[in-house]
Amino acid sequence: EGDSVGGVVEVIARGVPAGWGDPVFGKLDALLAGALMSIGAVKGVEVGDGFALARLRGSQANDAMEPPRRFTSNHAGGVLGGISTGQDLVLRCAVKPTPSIRHPQHTVDLNGQPTTMSVGGRHDPCIAPRLVPVAEAMTCLVLADAWLAQRALTG
Repeated sequence: EGDSVGGVVEVIARGVPAGWGDPVFGKLDALLAGALMSIGAVKGVEVGDGFALARLRGSQANDAMEPPRRFTSNHAGGVLGGISTGQDLVLRCAVKPTPSIRHPQHTVDLNGQPTTMSVGGRHDPCIAPRLVPVAEAMTCLVLADAWLAQRALTG
């Protein structure tokens, strides 16, 4: 139809040990969100149950523990207080629709005068599938940095 759609890209990192990150300035979830938000077309990042948590009570949203040191849920997406829990890291990126479409769009020219434009040729109707390996790579880079930081602390 000459238009485009957005999408959601999910990245799950398994096997991340507990203890990576920092409770104040180097929060693991903040570093991951910053890296994912730096990807073009990403307009939102969700960790774990993200926005759905805003509609819950603490009694529903907390990730309870049971012996021996096992979580019964993963609402927080593997990060509590900025530090990895050892659970799967669950991240989602909201990807906007690509703006290069055949439909006429209102804009202004170099002189600030109103005009319309449309983009011809072939364009991806959804760029979310192309974003998957980029989001995975950005997640890996942040986790590699976290591993190096943890290694520097523990020797």
